[in-house]
Amino acid sequence: MLRLFGPECSPSPVAPKGLKTIPAGAIWYDLLQPTPDEEKAAEAALGQNIPTREELLEIEPSSRLYERQGALFMTASIVQGFDAGEPKTDPIGFILTEKVLVTVRYVDPTPFVLFAEHLYAEPELASDSVTILVRLLDTIVDRLADQLEATASEIESVSGHIFNHRSTDRRGQAKTDKRLERLLMRLGKVQRMLAEVRQSAVTVGRLLGFLAVSKMVSDTDHASHVKSLQGDIRGLLDHSNFMADNLTFLLDASLGLINLEQNYVMKLFSVFAVVLMPPTLVAGVYGMNFVHMPELDWAMGYPFALALILVSAVVPYLLARRSGWL
Repeated sequence: MLRLFGPECSPSPVAPKGLKTIPAGAIWYDLLQPTPDEEKAAEAALGQNIPTREELLEIEPSSRLYERQGALFMTASIVQGFDAGEPKTDPIGFILTEKVLVTVRYVDPTPFVLFAEHLYAEPELASDSVTILVRLLDTIVDRLADQLEATASEIESVSGHIFNHRSTDRRGQAKTDKRLERLLMRLGKVQRMLAEVRQSAVTVGRLLGFLAVSKMVSDTDHASHVKSLQGDIRGLLDHSNFMADNLTFLLDASLGLINLEQNYVMKLFSVFAVVLMPPTLVAGVYGMNFVHMPELDWAMGYPFALALILVSAVVPYLLARRSGWL
């Protein structure tokens, strides 16, 4: 799909069939999963080749940030699917010249949707390519901040479930195990959210650093805006580092709670073993088959043995209850 932004450009995607040239008034070519015809038309208008998806996936900085024939080629990983609970980053290419901005992407993340709606409502904002790129990056940074806030709220919610829960019924051990398992699953989900947001913030920060020193921005009024966005990214990364430390603490706390629950089970086995030891000893003594045992001819021997077994089991149990072991 190809969308064009600029004076007198239609908000509807350009039909790929029969597309040969791009109108001269277009300032932003937005390529979403482009067809070969759309790529050829954009390359003809740009005068340069557009990176393929394989080239966008390369992670070395020299392949993501470079200048060629007066055009800046930049790639950043943008978070997609965050609101649906399945966040993942996907590389998006930005090609900037003095006249046009070209974006190449294979996903449709929220910042592009919001910024496109903004441009449709106020088309006069599409005055030049640098302005569009800086405002688009501003929208991306704002979205990263929102995603980081949502992640922080989820971490706070998980923390409340970990430390504010009080287990009063030890008979609900299975429920406790399932609760702790769910907490670990939520922690894993939050970790994934945070990792994707941090990865995107790092790549956007590198892109802003490369853009800030370019001649298209450094000598213009956009330089202060780009520097402000760099400061925002640094702040987001610092905050994400704090959240990562907090998440590590919560994971350790959850594992500690699991160990406590396991220790409680082992303690129960140990106490019951102690409780059953005296009755086992009594039963073992009176289970011996010696001929000369005084109790064998005693009429009350059997009830006495049963009572002794019962007392020898009850006394250790009461002692364990009194000591708080049960």
